[in-house]
Amino acid sequence: MPSFRLVGLSPDRFAPLFALAPEALASRGARRVTATAKPGFPCRVGLADAEPGEELLLLPFEHQPQNSPYRSSGPIYVKAGASPRVLGVGEIPDYVRLRQISLRAYDGEHMIVGAEVCAGDEVGVEIERQFADPRVSYIHLHNAKRGCFSCLVERVRLG
Repeated sequence: MPSFRLVGLSPDRFAPLFALAPEALASRGARRVTATAKPGFPCRVGLADAEPGEELLLLPFEHQPQNSPYRSSGPIYVKAGASPRVLGVGEIPDYVRLRQISLRAYDGEHMIVGAEVCAGDEVGVEIERQFADPRVSYIHLHNAKRGCFSCLVERVRLG
């Protein structure tokens, strides 16, 4: 039985950015874009690819803010008006399944204790393998080709 859940980002921190002018976005290293293909513009809030023609922001995001050698940020897309998606335990959406994925498993001190690259349709098995290590507190998924943060994977205690 699966023991994990994929978690998207909260839209609250991004919603105000959609009202900013291009110059204000640029000062934050961000820009407004329009999806031109699907897949290709994965929203980190809704954990789904935007439809062609939908507006998104491409912006830097500190996905690993903890004080560790692995502190890190990178680019993400957030779709205008995106709602958080609550996935079921063990659910792997197309947003992940259609991509090659890099998994990074972290311990309680935010140090990487496991990592793997696999096809998106193999992610569930790899997550379970990583969580079999009792040192693993959480996992980050990244899109392997561009290295962009995809989502957090948290343990779900069953029973």
